[in-house]
Amino acid sequence: MNGTAGAGAPEARTIAFIGLGNMGGPMAANLVAAGHRVVGHDLSADALAAAAARGVVPAASAVEAVPGADVVITMLPAGRHVLALYQDEGLLAAAAPGTLFVDCSTIDVADARAAHEAAAATGHRALDAPVSGGVVGAEAGTLTFMAGGGTGEFNEAEPLLAAMGKRTVHCGDAGAGQAAKICNNMILGVSMVAVSEAFVLGESLGLTAQALFDVASTASGQCWALTSNCPVPGPVPASPANRDYRPGFAAALMAKDLGLAAGAARATGVDAALGLRAAELYEQFAAAGGADRDFSAIVQTIRQRSGEHAT
Repeated sequence: MNGTAGAGAPEARTIAFIGLGNMGGPMAANLVAAGHRVVGHDLSADALAAAAARGVVPAASAVEAVPGADVVITMLPAGRHVLALYQDEGLLAAAAPGTLFVDCSTIDVADARAAHEAAAATGHRALDAPVSGGVVGAEAGTLTFMAGGGTGEFNEAEPLLAAMGKRTVHCGDAGAGQAAKICNNMILGVSMVAVSEAFVLGESLGLTAQALFDVASTASGQCWALTSNCPVPGPVPASPANRDYRPGFAAALMAKDLGLAAGAARATGVDAALGLRAAELYEQFAAAGGADRDFSAIVQTIRQRSGEHAT
């Protein structure tokens, strides 16, 4: 089932939103704009103040945001943060019986399933619903949500997801949303490396970036990494390459997502040679100072290494 932002007039809900950073802040603001009451918390005072300026009711702690909420949404860095918040820090215990917990973080599939189990064990319901679209999509309300959990939980959450995005996809049972997210981002990471290598190769052969773009963008090389997030300045004016690689989607996040995909591939015995190599490249790129740059900036590392090989 798919949802479209702005379609219909969903019933106003009270929502607790935990994690109001670069992604969570705009998402919470879009829920406020859709008419919902949002009570939020973030460990960053600056993030909490920015959310409050956009209509989010600030709470002094995550636990204090939850009482009275119909739905609790989390957007956190990793699975350990989600599980610790749910159990050790008392988020599940603070919620009214039967509350729907929607985790929009990108975490390990096993952690997502553990979060579902923890919610169910305390009389609650859960949905894993990671997102694609980056900060730009969060601000514009054009995210894609990939959801895992029961049909009833998905149907209840869908109007809220539609207020924050343009498409929601019910991928299957618990953990299926996270599985779809890491598979999608493995495709994206591999694609960006391939596109970047092609531009560097084209440069070495005397092709201009525009000439290669004009061919590949209308031929079999066409892909999102090329036509929407082109790694070289010029052909796609809106791409981060034209803003000194300000993200966008930070390389540290790509490294994290590819690490999750690599771990899943190893655990399941899948021969994902390109995915594993992309994970290594992005881990190295992030560690070498590229963590806060857009993931397309890896083209600069490829160009630099190519120059070293040439000499």
